[in-house]
Amino acid sequence: MDFKKTIIYLILGFCGISMVIPFLWMLTTSIKPQFEVNRGNVGFLPIEEYLSYTENDEEYRISIVRTDADSSYVNLFDPDGRIIRSFYRVSNDEIESRRRLTFRWQNYVEAFKKVPFARYFMNTIFVSFSVVLGVIVSGSLAAYAFARMKFFGNEFLFYLFISMMMVPQPVYLISSYILLDNIGWLDTYQALIIPWMANIFTIFLLRQQFKTIPQELFDAASIDGCSRFGILWRIVLPLSKSVIATAAIFGFIGSWNSFMWPLVMTDSPHIRVLQVGLSYFSQEASTETTLLMAASTFSIMPLIILFLIAQRQIISSFASSGLKE
Repeated sequence: MDFKKTIIYLILGFCGISMVIPFLWMLTTSIKPQFEVNRGNVGFLPIEEYLSYTENDEEYRISIVRTDADSSYVNLFDPDGRIIRSFYRVSNDEIESRRRLTFRWQNYVEAFKKVPFARYFMNTIFVSFSVVLGVIVSGSLAAYAFARMKFFGNEFLFYLFISMMMVPQPVYLISSYILLDNIGWLDTYQALIIPWMANIFTIFLLRQQFKTIPQELFDAASIDGCSRFGILWRIVLPLSKSVIATAAIFGFIGSWNSFMWPLVMTDSPHIRVLQVGLSYFSQEASTETTLLMAASTFSIMPLIILFLIAQRQIISSFASSGLKE
């Protein structure tokens, strides 16, 4: 390996580690006791360091308020970090220092039950799969038209669509809100699904793939009496499975992570999606860092698992489809 490649790999490795570190911190914080976070333990290992006092065979966590000769005045805490006895005098010989690894998996259960996350998950899954289905159908039809059908303004319309990718969502958020209000779709599933059933990037990706398919296959299908839709269904789509899978994954991730649109267009808790629910949860549990990290972890874990399973498919689709004319 030459020096240039070594430098490139070192830079890529550093960037990769930099992106992973925040996730690792979130994961380890989610299994720490809240008491440790309140004490300032923000390291990566869920190590619990505390002073303890045993009375009647029951151990209490304590904090020293004041030391007086051979004794100390302490506060006694329960396992959740709440003071149960304050300014209690104990002998210094009875105070012990402890240090151990603690994995508090109960944080995930508490976070999940604190707000109706089960409902949020069901809403998000329903909306995401509906959006993906619409994106694949509309994207396939539009991409086939742009790639294989000759009509006036073909290139102009395609590049007009591509230019819309540069328009940030806040620019059209107000006009979209007014439109949905006029047709009575505010605070409904239609507002979360239908406007996103067409995706410009999916059209672009599929168009580039469809243009790589040899013209001879289309000519042979036409000679055999295949219609345009038949060519799309029987030839084009089967040859583009990897790219379609990639487009579906990207569409699912985009819908799962959507926040601004559902926050503005919906208000009822019964149709609230996960990211909006997580935002409301962060307001309710703003002082409970461990619960916030636990909720964040199980909110993004499905996407991480999906990406790890499909990463080979994503890479192969980009390699095979080609993003150049």
